[in-house]
Amino acid sequence: MLKPSILAALLAAAPLAMPVLAQDRSADTVVATVNGTPITLGQMIVMKQAAAQDPQMATLPDAALYDLMLDQLIQQSAVASAGTETPAVRAQLDLQRRNVLASAAIAEITKAEPTDQEIQAAYDGMFAEAQPTTEYSAAHILVDSEEKAREVKAQLDGGADFGTLAEQNSTGPSGPNKGDLGWFSADQMVKPFADAVSAMEKGQISDPVQTEFGWHVIRLDDTRLRDAPPLDEVRDQIAQMVLRDRVQGEIQRLTSEATVEKVEGIDPALMNSTDLLEAQ
Repeated sequence: MLKPSILAALLAAAPLAMPVLAQDRSADTVVATVNGTPITLGQMIVMKQAAAQDPQMATLPDAALYDLMLDQLIQQSAVASAGTETPAVRAQLDLQRRNVLASAAIAEITKAEPTDQEIQAAYDGMFAEAQPTTEYSAAHILVDSEEKAREVKAQLDGGADFGTLAEQNSTGPSGPNKGDLGWFSADQMVKPFADAVSAMEKGQISDPVQTEFGWHVIRLDDTRLRDAPPLDEVRDQIAQMVLRDRVQGEIQRLTSEATVEKVEGIDPALMNSTDLLEAQ
């Protein structure tokens, strides 16, 4: 067995041969250098996270993926060392850094899931005083002219089958489905269509109605009142809304508290001066 003094001397003489111990690893651990520029374990981890989106890369064992990614980063670093940091490059780097930092801040804001209290409060704010909504079940035949619409209406008044005429004449996507539009509320339709439907009686067929899409002949099949949806039915949507409001509120707070000094007198047309990016 080697004496402790000899073993210590050997280890000191060849430190690069020693593996990185678990307790010594960090995101800043250097895994390679290229022209003196370090490639770190943190960069490898981030690159692997991106690679996980690729099904082929995601199936590779860690050892193969490690070698593949390290080779890519070595090539990238070697090529990057030959690049020139022009104003265009500096601007892109600044924008990318700002975007990454902003994304990290947003991720931190949304890390905590909305509480039951937040979800309940948001739900109450949306639906506590909501009145039942009238929904309509209708079908329509959409054509490109008033003359054609009146011809269709005359055929319907003469006893023609609505679904058959819709299949034969309607230019809308509901045509192959006999013109059926399913259930909808008035605010889901353009105003002239919604106004016509809301004034109709069940079973009635309208006179031609013009909208931005063309001319409609509408049949109202049924109406119903729909109450506010139960909380469990919309919990996921409400949670997403709470997160959006939280992010927007924090963005507004940070922006309002920031020291902002806009430089006056900059000609907006200078944004078109791409030659400025070519200067050294």
